[in-house]
Amino acid sequence: MSQNNGRSKRSEKGLLTPDNCAVAFIDHQPQMLFGTSNFDRQSIINNTVALAKATRIFEVPVVLTTVETKSFSGNMWPQLKAVFPERNPIERSSMNSWDDKNFVAAIEKTGKKKVILTGLWTETCIALPAVQMIHDGYEIYVAEDCCGDVSQLAHDNAMRRVIQAGAKPVTALSTMLEWQRDWAQRDTYGAVMDVVKIHLGAYGIGVEYAYTMVHGAPPTVFPEYEVPQPAVAHRVVNTEPIRIRRRKKE
Repeated sequence: MSQNNGRSKRSEKGLLTPDNCAVAFIDHQPQMLFGTSNFDRQSIINNTVALAKATRIFEVPVVLTTVETKSFSGNMWPQLKAVFPERNPIERSSMNSWDDKNFVAAIEKTGKKKVILTGLWTETCIALPAVQMIHDGYEIYVAEDCCGDVSQLAHDNAMRRVIQAGAKPVTALSTMLEWQRDWAQRDTYGAVMDVVKIHLGAYGIGVEYAYTMVHGAPPTVFPEYEVPQPAVAHRVVNTEPIRIRRRKKE
């Protein structure tokens, strides 16, 4: 079978492959998550990190972008930053990423016409670029479980809008499995199973059970937990003793 970047090449025929697409992570920031209420917010973090790890496994081009970091939204989630420690997100002021020339240039630089969009919120940060990118000839996929919105109605309306425009809904897991495609592909199998066991809940526990109880493999060993020591930046300053001393001085 032909190779690409040391990986076995997957067949395409209308499907996503590691070689024919890119992924954009849009506005995964604290303030955007605060306003999300249609999905469980911890699940959005978990699914987003799972997809991010999958892009690393399969060497899929990634574009990271944030909006109004200093004035409103806060930094990109540290969980996501940890997957791309050497990457700095493209900073924007526009709600619509496709209005930002740096984002457009980054997407164009990937050379991919299939783009998977993820981000907060669905009705603006996903729907607006999705509609315009489709207009400009891109084939858009939306990793829906890595997105969220201020209400279920807002999210559902946004998904209907992008699907009507031609976008295709996917999930973090479906995307990773579409890239993997064949369990005989051992070059990525172990890394995919690692993501499954860490991020995919019951599926991951099922894999762990099958490995240990059916196949006799040793249990998965996670890093031993160590209680973090207090950091100066996180200490709570107690102002009460200061007030007491002032009263005594007076």
